[in-house]
Amino acid sequence: MAIADDLKKTLTDPTPLYFAAGTADLAVQQAKKVPGLIEQLRAEAPARIEAVKNTDPKIVQEKAREAQEAVTAKFAEVLTAIDPKKLGESAQDLALRGVGVAAEYAVRAKETYDKVAEHGEQAVRTWRGEVSEEIVDIAVAVEPKSEQASEPQSAQEPQEPVAAEAPAEEKPAARRGATRKNNVKKATVAAGDES
Repeated sequence: MAIADDLKKTLTDPTPLYFAAGTADLAVQQAKKVPGLIEQLRAEAPARIEAVKNTDPKIVQEKAREAQEAVTAKFAEVLTAIDPKKLGESAQDLALRGVGVAAEYAVRAKETYDKVAEHGEQAVRTWRGEVSEEIVDIAVAVEPKSEQASEPQSAQEPQEPVAAEAPAEEKPAARRGATRKNNVKKATVAAGDES
């Protein structure tokens, strides 16, 4: 049964969808910056092309040769300094460091995944036009007061058979839904007045 529960949880978890939505939203935000970058490249391109045209090929070849000689000298220096015993210890040390770095990157990847999923959830709410969580919290905070006021009235009513109770329960639920909507509207208006 645990496998079925895990599978159900995996299939109903909206986080991957929020991650995809967040990725798409971030991609759109980055794409909006592209026209500015293209204009910047257009402005800088003539000066860069001119600098390349004016560069003497002999100077470039000389610098490349110097760099190659420096790399060859460093490589020879490293080869002469290698001690097989120290090399084994260094390899083991590097392997342990690699495991630590991999674990650190895994943690960072999970944090980034969660941040993008959270961004995606906010983007989806914005796309849907849903009310913010603060307004819902205000409505939930206000709602228990209206339920407490209606509870003493229901305690005074005589108890009826089970079949007759079902319609009576539906009406307060409908009233609570209407009350919640009214409270959300009031909270929205109040939040608008505070701004």
